[in-house]
Amino acid sequence: MSSSEKVVLKETDPATVANPLGEGRYIQTAGCLIIGDEVLNGKTKDTNSNFFAQYCFDLGIELKRIEVIADDEDEIVEAARRMTDKYDFVVTSGGIGPTHDDITYASLATAFSLPLTHDPETLRRMWELSTPQRREELGKATPAQKEARERMALFPTASKDGDAKSEVIFVEGDKWVPVVRLAGKLCVFPGIPSLFQQLLLGLTPYLPLPPASSKPFRHLIYTAKPESVIAPFLTELQARVKKEGIRVGSYPFLYSGVHVSLIGHDVDRVKELGQEVVKELDGKVVSEGKLGAEKEGSKI
Repeated sequence: MSSSEKVVLKETDPATVANPLGEGRYIQTAGCLIIGDEVLNGKTKDTNSNFFAQYCFDLGIELKRIEVIADDEDEIVEAARRMTDKYDFVVTSGGIGPTHDDITYASLATAFSLPLTHDPETLRRMWELSTPQRREELGKATPAQKEARERMALFPTASKDGDAKSEVIFVEGDKWVPVVRLAGKLCVFPGIPSLFQQLLLGLTPYLPLPPASSKPFRHLIYTAKPESVIAPFLTELQARVKKEGIRVGSYPFLYSGVHVSLIGHDVDRVKELGQEVVKELDGKVVSEGKLGAEKEGSKI
């Protein structure tokens, strides 16, 4: 292999990956766990949770919680157990590199009572996707350096009946880093934003996603009135429609008006309320449609 050749291996076939939630079930709720001291001390800016929030919104998944925690085993164990118990789809970001403070895999092994074992396919891909120069460097690596590198392929792994399920899913043929899924719900991602995004998008075919018919409808309305002026009306409106499962939100622009959002499953009812908001607030419809597929209306 020359240094200019790009090796691409096969992704895991989605047809071989069963619905982790059970036949006929799909993801409705999600949680996001950002792991890293560097995020908490301000050295690194987290953008992965924002990308995940947009991803969930576009797919009609309700993101219920985002947490940022330290590289601390007890905190990771507690949060992982709690989130997988509450939500259908949980992602972790960070802490899966080769250094001493990368303890996410080990902590998750504790959380799900699984042993840590090296994944042979990940090790093979690490080698296959290495450049000749990198292979030469690896040939001269010390035992400690080799051990550190191989730690990135040391995953929580089900070994006997009754263990929590563990899966290693290769979602990109040009990346050796897989998505490790535990207990059918928790998916482990690297903290590097570009890699996080690529792997998350690549995971989509392996997820039991909500059918289009289950996605809520959103009406987005712009008004030039200040948020303080429209607040009493929106408070009354939310109290009136809460039992109907319709959510009312307001998102102000500095000195330039407010977006009012109406979200619900009854399309006709949301549109009806939208017209009421337009009339009451002297507003105009900006967009409407199923979440992630809205059509733009009037421009601000």
